Amino acid sequence: LAGVYALHKEATITGAFTAFRIVNPHSSMKMEVKNKDGSVTVWTLVGGSVGQIARLGLRDKEGPNALTPGDEITVTIVPAADGKSPVGLLSAITYKDGHTLRFRSPDE
Repeated sequence: LAGVYALHKEATITGAFTAFRIVNPHSSMKMEVKNKDGSVTVWTLVGGSVGQIARLGLRDKEGPNALTPGDEITVTIVPAADGKSPVGLLSAITYKDGHTLRFRSPDE
C-alpha cells in the first residue's frame, strides 16, 4: 500500500456518486468530481470487503447509508502517493444531510 497511497495523509473531495462495486477482497466506488475549469474527473476509491460494506448498510437500497447515482457526497480518502492520480483509500463518506460513515481512521 505504501507504494500506491500516501499513508497517514488524508484528503477530502466532493462530487457525485456514480457506482459502488461490491466484491471481495475490496470494494470500489466511483465518483465524478468537477474541476475548476469545468471538466470532470472520475475518481476510483477502494473500500472495504463485502462483509464490511454490508455491516455499514451500503448494500441496502434504502436507509441512511444508501447511495443513489447522482448523490452529492464528500469523501475523506488516503490519497495517491504521487499526489496526482484520481485514486484513494476510502476513509469516510459524508452525506448531504451531514452524517458521516467512517470506514477507517487515518492512523490505520
